[in-house]
Amino acid sequence: MRRLLPPLADPRVLDAGAGDGRLAGVTALDLSPALLGLARQRARLEGVPLETVQGDIQALPFPPGTFHQIVVVTVLCFVPHARKALMELARVLKPGGNLVVGELGRWSPWNLRRRLRGRRGDPLWSESRFWSRRELERLARKAGLIPDGWGTTVFYSPATHRWRVARALERTLAGRTSLGAAFVAIRAVKQV
Repeated sequence: MRRLLPPLADPRVLDAGAGDGRLAGVTALDLSPALLGLARQRARLEGVPLETVQGDIQALPFPPGTFHQIVVVTVLCFVPHARKALMELARVLKPGGNLVVGELGRWSPWNLRRRLRGRRGDPLWSESRFWSRRELERLARKAGLIPDGWGTTVFYSPATHRWRVARALERTLAGRTSLGAAFVAIRAVKQV
């Protein structure tokens, strides 16, 4: 995720769906007051200035063009209307600004287990959506953004004998495909 975010001299960064604020930049938005409390606590402990805003990613409480960069990590998988959320994110992004979206990969064996749990009625995963890189890029284009970078991560347990094969496969496929990636991230830019 961090490799996809170019450094800015004076960034106004939104972490949309910030959760506990682990990745939060300047502004953390989340629907949960409890998670925003954790984000404030983390920021205090780390000595980082942080504005927290309770709000819905599908109806952002910010004027157009507010942020230079927006980060959205494992949020769209739980949002009922991902396209509406992306349209809102594009609206509050400044022209020339970057949006980085990281989601659980559609074609990952790791996430296949989560999808199967959802089909069996697990409330967390039953309404979830898993994304491929191309689907995220298509979603960004529909919001008027231009995809211009991506990255993936394959998760594997070193406690198994298969980790060596998975690690070799990851090195071979890195930068070529998002197939098998447990986590997929894209960067998209708003046209000037």
